[in-house]
Amino acid sequence: MDTPAQGHNGQLKSIVERIERVNEEIKDLQSDRSDIFKEAVGNGLDRKALQTIIRLRAMSPDDRAAQEAVLETYKQALGMLA
Repeated sequence: MDTPAQGHNGQLKSIVERIERVNEEIKDLQSDRSDIFKEAVGNGLDRKALQTIIRLRAMSPDDRAAQEAVLETYKQALGMLA
């Protein structure tokens, strides 16, 4: 009995190899990112603050404003604002 993959062995191998290459590139990029964070921390910057800023910069201005409004509401409800 033939499975669908048997008719596409060359294509299957090519796809798997491409995914493996991309996985290696991702691993290398993650290592590079880690090195950059270590450099930043070594220069006195806060890793968590940097991660938060990067996440916020990736958001649209409207999404960022909405999230900040919710956080302010929660802080106020919990008595965290001066």
